[in-house]
Amino acid sequence: MPKEDTDMMRALQGMEGNSSVRLQAVLAIGTTPDPRFVDKLIERSAIEPDFYVRDMLTWALTRHPASITVPKLIDELRSERAQARSQALHTLSKIGDQQAWPAITRALLTDADDEVARSAWRAAVVLVPEGEDPELAEVLATQLGRGERETQLSLSRALIALGEASMPTLRAAMTDRDPRVRQHAIATERLLRNPDAGFEFAIEEAKRIVVLGTNSQEG
Repeated sequence: MPKEDTDMMRALQGMEGNSSVRLQAVLAIGTTPDPRFVDKLIERSAIEPDFYVRDMLTWALTRHPASITVPKLIDELRSERAQARSQALHTLSKIGDQQAWPAITRALLTDADDEVARSAWRAAVVLVPEGEDPELAEVLATQLGRGERETQLSLSRALIALGEASMPTLRAAMTDRDPRVRQHAIATERLLRNPDAGFEFAIEEAKRIVVLGTNSQEG
């Protein structure tokens, strides 16, 4: 058996070992990219339980040609497994190839799984073509008030990354019937205007504004 095939077999076997062995195997694959590994890297990403190994899998995939990885990752976005969708989105955001943009659908941006939705938000703001920011902001704004702190922070960061394109939808959401939506919109708008304020401070200020009915521009 040629040495290349022997090395490939060893790496593939390593991806089935303990977390330390898996990490080393994926590092080796990323260090010496080979298109024959791409399917296995994507397959492993969908089920890998260890955060550090998942991060290394993403890195290894970015080391391969986007022309090979991006279409396969787009296929993963239709997977029934939430982690498969989430990791594919995360990796697409790191590759940054705009051919993936049409695959970032409204369904993914509003996915019932928080990790998938958060990954979709991050990917969307990286991949959105110039001029489509306002439309993306409108979809993202439908998720205001969703989830706990980490989910809300991720959404705020995505809206802030879109800059002024987010302002009309944020201002509209600041008068929403739902107090959680109003609160999240106010906090995000404050952070957009003053990035140094910090999310916790912005949220607490937004709570006060919602409770007191104070105009968002005051204080």
